[in-house]
Amino acid sequence: MRYRVTHRTTYTYSSPVRDSLGLTHVSPRQLPWQQVETHDVTVDPAPGDLTHDLDAFGNVVSYFHLTEPHETLQITALSDVTVTDTDYDTAALAVPWEQARPLVRPGAEGAWAATQYALESRLATHAPGAAEYAAASLTPGRALGEAVTDLMHRIHADFDYDSTATTVTSGVADVLATRAGVCQDFAHLALACLRSHGLAARYVSGYLATQPPPGKERVVGADASHAWLAVWVPGSGEWLAIDPTNDQWAGDRYVTVAWGRDYSDVSPVRGIIFTTAKKSTLRVSVDVAPVGAPPVGSAPVPA
Repeated sequence: MRYRVTHRTTYTYSSPVRDSLGLTHVSPRQLPWQQVETHDVTVDPAPGDLTHDLDAFGNVVSYFHLTEPHETLQITALSDVTVTDTDYDTAALAVPWEQARPLVRPGAEGAWAATQYALESRLATHAPGAAEYAAASLTPGRALGEAVTDLMHRIHADFDYDSTATTVTSGVADVLATRAGVCQDFAHLALACLRSHGLAARYVSGYLATQPPPGKERVVGADASHAWLAVWVPGSGEWLAIDPTNDQWAGDRYVTVAWGRDYSDVSPVRGIIFTTAKKSTLRVSVDVAPVGAPPVGSAPVPA
């Protein structure tokens, strides 16, 4: 599937901002299953400095510094991306999950790099109840792929998608208590569940296609930024990407932008402004459309 991705972030301030420094993760990654054909990031007003680099996780990050006084700031990322389905190694997925922990198999290929994703992180804390919830799926000797997929099914069944149930500051304990949240919350919950048992899993940010291919149903998260997670599969060099929000493995409808330990590593836009403004507003719109399809509307990114 080939997609045209447009991600636009607009800030409006009640009085001029005289200095703005920003960092963005809005550029899709070049991956074996994802080819970035074209990509461009623009900032309006034009900054004096706009540079691109790779962060510690290999994500494309853009930095800008704007010193012209402004009351509106707009960041637009435009990409053409081709995504294919991942063909996983079934033998590697059949390994008992206990043998898929990097600290148990430190000599396995890629274990050293996976270890950081097996540790607790700020937004994916090992909250009370997370390990116990995961234990129903991570039964002794169960195949890694089967155990992880079962956990995905259970989160989808046991937790309601409700954009009013949590905020950007909500933690895993809050999600466990309310039994509701959004894609970011479900990804953090799954990370806490898996990491509390020693498995390595990373948070993934990206998008879902706005229009489903023929014969497929529309899924939650279309027309907005989306979050899922990927679990380390030792011996294959692969990471099994699962989406608890939509109860499915991530496939060719998923455009990967960035990954890290949790949301705080890959937030789309963050920065510092110098201003006397007392009020500001934020509007984010995302459109991910199959190339050649008719234009579709955009929608706000869920909290």
